[in-house]
Amino acid sequence: MLLWSAPDPAPNPRRVRLFLKAKGLTVEERMVSLQAREHKGDDVVARNPRGQVPFLELDDGRVIAETISICRYLDDLHPEPPLIGTTPFERAETDMWIRRVETGLGTPVGLFWQHGHPFTAKLVQQIPAMGEATKAQAVAMMGWFDGQLAERDWLAGTRFTLADIALLSIVDFAGWIGIGLPEEATALRGWHARMGDRLQ
Repeated sequence: MLLWSAPDPAPNPRRVRLFLKAKGLTVEERMVSLQAREHKGDDVVARNPRGQVPFLELDDGRVIAETISICRYLDDLHPEPPLIGTTPFERAETDMWIRRVETGLGTPVGLFWQHGHPFTAKLVQQIPAMGEATKAQAVAMMGWFDGQLAERDWLAGTRFTLADIALLSIVDFAGWIGIGLPEEATALRGWHARMGDRLQ
């Protein structure tokens, strides 16, 4: 199989790489340049009509796109260590936290990237007020996650999961585009340090 991907700090490709690292797996990668818009090229669009990376091309030519779907597939192939869950409740709990990460923090971070960052000004018609509003929303959501992590090591309590990897990829990308971790978010900062230790 072949993972079509892009270098850091692109958060979605990084999410899959972090998942592979946590699993102790190696998959061949083909890097494309997002800055050169290679993800919109014919080779990519022929395999993934959305023109996005990452996506996983299987040996028989079938393609799995979307980061969580890729990770689910790999988790089913290689269930140890379990990063989604081994029971119906654990799997649902992991999904719940992934959803909170993606909608609660991922959405405002993505909108700030589109409407508040100078790099994307040449790609989309920006609405500066939306950029400022979504930056504030992202900071507020970091505060919410800080509260959730105040009395637990990981989002799913004692279980390190794909949800933590999803959160890390978004938090780090947010920092790269100018939305840093709030100084007062001590629990979130502690979690971030644990993630660094876990995935170093």
